[in-house]
Amino acid sequence: MNNLELVANLIKTQLTDAKVEVSDMTGTEDHLEITIASDAFKGKMLLQQHRMIMDILTEALAGPVHAVKLKTMTLDKYTGEQA
Repeated sequence: MNNLELVANLIKTQLTDAKVEVSDMTGTEDHLEITIASDAFKGKMLLQQHRMIMDILTEALAGPVHAVKLKTMTLDKYTGEQA
């Protein structure tokens, strides 16, 4: 399993309704751009949403992944962006 799959699986395990897109920003699989849509973010400020994800990724960030760029949103907003 590569780092992109590892990160996506970690998030989906904790946020079961999440839509997760992970891309490699540098070609080395250690600087990742992650988009996460979940209803778990409803009513939470952006900082709270990002803290939720960082808490999930703490272990991965101690090893193979060095940096992440996060974009979080509710499922409604994600669906609207996809239309």
